Amino acid sequence: MRALSDDIYKQFSDFLEVQCGIVLGTNKQYLVKSRLIPLMAQFSILKLSDLIQQSMSYKNRELRTAVIDAMTTNETLWFRDRYPFELLSNKIYPEVLAKKKNIKIWSAASSSGQEAYSIAMTSVEYQKQKSVLGMNVQIVGTDISNTMLDQCKAGVYDTLALSRGLSEDRKRLFFDRLSDGSGKMQIKPEVKKMTNFRNYNLLDSYAGLGKFDIIFCRNVLIYFSSDVKSKILNQFAGALNPGGYLILGASESLTGLTDKFDMVRCNPGIIYQLKK
Repeated sequence: MRALSDDIYKQFSDFLEVQCGIVLGTNKQYLVKSRLIPLMAQFSILKLSDLIQQSMSYKNRELRTAVIDAMTTNETLWFRDRYPFELLSNKIYPEVLAKKKNIKIWSAASSSGQEAYSIAMTSVEYQKQKSVLGMNVQIVGTDISNTMLDQCKAGVYDTLALSRGLSEDRKRLFFDRLSDGSGKMQIKPEVKKMTNFRNYNLLDSYAGLGKFDIIFCRNVLIYFSSDVKSKILNQFAGALNPGGYLILGASESLTGLTDKFDMVRCNPGIIYQLKK
């Protein structure tokens, strides 16, 4: 019932790479099973192989969307690695604000919204600490999963999600507790109004998104092939304003993938600046 043949796994791996650029690699059947088995009851399909085959056709769009959602949903947390958010306040914001007051930031593959909202909270803190007048930060969060985007837009998180990287002070300052006794909390309007979430596939053209001063794409490129990584990075370069910054995950690198950025070593961390 839940077995997955090598042939079906290969077909599904190829399908996923074409649809979203994600490379599963070999021997990841366990990952496919853990992500997709819960959908069997939801769609009343008795065999995992049947669910996968149906998802790869265009006959059942709801199933297709659910499967892609399940396979592209990743773990995330608040203020991940800390240093990117510290660099916003200590380096990047002062540089950009020396030229203009409007700052546009892209949180690519925003998952359930923690990164985009962490950027927003950092922005609010910076404005208050530095008494900056007229600073306007607009954050665009994109993801391929509509399920994740719905959560981003709602801005509601349970106790487990709130415990991952979020201090008690920030909970108090930036969240309201729901009155239903669930323990869930919702992002306050002053933070939420800085964000805009939309469905976007990183394999598509970025022309419709406009230009950004800063792009966060952290712990995402590791799922793509080298060719797809190169394509995405070069498109990021085209989506940045002159001198704009790209912030990747701590283990990710541009080596051999693009020559459009200069590496900027910080203490701690590394970020990339679009070549002038």
